[in-house]
Amino acid sequence: MNSFQFQYEFFAWLFAVLLLFLLLFIGVNKWKKRTAGKMGNPLLVKAMLRRFSQRRFTAKFVLICLAFVMGVLALMNLRKPGGSDGIVRKGIDVVFALDVSRSMLAEDVQPNRLQRARQLISKLMDALPDSRVGLVLFAGKAYVQMPLSSDHGAAQMFVNEASPDAVPMKGTVISDALQESLNAFGERDAKYRAVVLISDGEDHDEAAIDLSKELSKRGLMVNTVGIGSPTGSFIPDDSTSGNKIDKETGIEIISKLNEQELKQIAANTRGIYVHLQNSDDAVKQITANLSQIDKKVTGDMNLMSFSYYFWVFVALTLLLLIWEQLLPEGRRKKGDR
Repeated sequence: MNSFQFQYEFFAWLFAVLLLFLLLFIGVNKWKKRTAGKMGNPLLVKAMLRRFSQRRFTAKFVLICLAFVMGVLALMNLRKPGGSDGIVRKGIDVVFALDVSRSMLAEDVQPNRLQRARQLISKLMDALPDSRVGLVLFAGKAYVQMPLSSDHGAAQMFVNEASPDAVPMKGTVISDALQESLNAFGERDAKYRAVVLISDGEDHDEAAIDLSKELSKRGLMVNTVGIGSPTGSFIPDDSTSGNKIDKETGIEIISKLNEQELKQIAANTRGIYVHLQNSDDAVKQITANLSQIDKKVTGDMNLMSFSYYFWVFVALTLLLLIWEQLLPEGRRKKGDR
């Protein structure tokens, strides 16, 4: 419900200061009367004070109190959810987390999983020309290959060079990729940042699901892309010109797409899961979801956009103070009291 609210309600205690103002006003009036009584002949004192108007003196006090009230309300910062944050945003911040483990060389998609993933990232960057992009490569460990930047040309160069050799530690640890992706954003605005994680889902660590729930609380959307086939494929081994073999069993390793974890990570972070079959369709689905990022990740009050109305009270405060200064204490005409 988009209703007006004060952001800093704790400033309301300042209204208690009005009681102090009232006591001072009463005290000043009593002091004036005592002082006037000690000055001598009442008729002479009355003649000396004939230009003084108690009504105007009280009105000036009321104006000061009203200005104080308006000032406190300005401090409390009246706002309404759903407004603009005043920043013209043409794009968002996107970190691409690319799996470069050896299993990504499997050829159940042509020419292989890694090459198709590179192509997808290239097309996504073309579809997000106004967005800043970053690149995280991961296998058994994750690294920030390129921090957030508007230089898509440099990003494309890093994507083209991504290979299993970039991360010598074997395996696939998606939780580490998610953590490094979060680190790549730093303290930037949580409303406009997202991760596109591309992997075959063969995770060797079960911490990714729990971490994704924490990322959701921090406003991070993760869209996941599964690449490969459920039936799987052998993993080429350049050193033997054959396929990788399990050292314990001596059997050729078959790498299969594990969609379940990727789907759960996306669901936990308000993202979507896409099984990469047609790159153009995948780009359309992901960019459509990214276009809704502000609406999807702003359930937390700290991440919402607001319209602010403190300036109204600031303006009223100034007007009241000017009025108080321009209002004379003395009578302007004989009948004024």
